[in-house]
Amino acid sequence: MASRRDFFKKLAEPVIKDEQNLVVRPPYAKGIDFSVCSTCEDKLCVSVCYEKIIKIAEDGLPFLDFSKSGCTFCEDCAKVCEKEVLSLEGGKELINAKFTISFESCMAHNSTICFSCKEPCLEDAILFNGMFNPVIDNDKCTGCGFCLSRCPTNAISYLATQLP
Repeated sequence: MASRRDFFKKLAEPVIKDEQNLVVRPPYAKGIDFSVCSTCEDKLCVSVCYEKIIKIAEDGLPFLDFSKSGCTFCEDCAKVCEKEVLSLEGGKELINAKFTISFESCMAHNSTICFSCKEPCLEDAILFNGMFNPVIDNDKCTGCGFCLSRCPTNAISYLATQLP
């Protein structure tokens, strides 16, 4: 029998959709071939990530884990990338993730004042209709992921998208 603590712990886990078997990769991707990362021995991108969101999967490739924080686009991962998979050429890159808000789970959509997702959004990509009904403006959203870990009801989820 599961305890109440286990129940609430499960609620605190972010919802990650990976329906297309795609993975959210670090920003500044020079191309779409991350396979070269599996030959990188130092994995410096992981160690320089201040937010500690760059992780290495079993296949040796980097991915982003938004469960505790988001990406500040500090550029450090691209600066130390020995394999030149990540590069600062071409300016700031977006992260290959599309975020959505569940109307059923969102406190604001259920008439409770909550701005937990809006406050960390530096791009003002989360818009509110008055004090309620937040939506994510995908034209403004950089995919940083800060909103995900801040939502008290895990109403925000994301789907990995194809890299351009």
